[in-house]
Amino acid sequence: MNYTKYIFIAFAVILTSCGTTKGLKGSKTANENISVKNIINSHEAASPNFKTMAARIQVVYKDDDTQQAVTVSLRMEKDKTIWVKGSLLGITLVKANITPERVQYYETIGGTYFDGDYALLSDWLGTEINFEKAQAILLGQSIFTLSKNDYTSSVAQNKYKMQPKIQPQNFIHFLFLNPENFKVASESLSQPNNDRLLNVRYTDYQKIGTDFYPSEIKINTTEKDSKTSIDVIYKKIDLDVNIGFPFNIPEGYEKIEL
Repeated sequence: MNYTKYIFIAFAVILTSCGTTKGLKGSKTANENISVKNIINSHEAASPNFKTMAARIQVVYKDDDTQQAVTVSLRMEKDKTIWVKGSLLGITLVKANITPERVQYYETIGGTYFDGDYALLSDWLGTEINFEKAQAILLGQSIFTLSKNDYTSSVAQNKYKMQPKIQPQNFIHFLFLNPENFKVASESLSQPNNDRLLNVRYTDYQKIGTDFYPSEIKINTTEKDSKTSIDVIYKKIDLDVNIGFPFNIPEGYEKIEL
């Protein structure tokens, strides 16, 4: 099993700044009369407001050949750092330290490490990824900036469906927002010419203080005949706590070169 790719897919895909625009009050039923502008403003306002986060997460990975569960410690300083340690039976498999400028990680099974930009993650995921997108997925926000000039809205399955007025060539994007809290219910990216599909679905949210945080994220990726599913379950979330981001690449590890 490729532990390196597995952990990093999980946290590059499961891997935005806090919105300040006043949003609409949520409701159980999606309103067809709400404007695109108000929907977008409400989604931006739904971005959680915190300085630091410490979370305990269970990650269940499944591909065509393997199924594995890993315990993950996640730490975040909003807009600055995402730190991840993945363990199995108390043994560290991988550590990662991600900032807006840099991606660092190492994995203990193969004794390799990476220290560079987001090119490696983007290559694995089949779509461009950066710090803001990784953080947005972890918080239940859209990975793309929504604009009333570029997006349309409609009501489907009692959710607000958002999609670009003009989809880029070989790139299809759309997302559904919950009417109750304007958080992402699901988001999909596909590249038909390359037989690539990424779908991120949030089965539920938990309210902590005045904000909503994901309870479970289901990630499904398809590339040609290969399928991968990753379930990310938040077991515990602590906000605005004192945390550190210890990270040192062990001596003797082999660097991954792109």
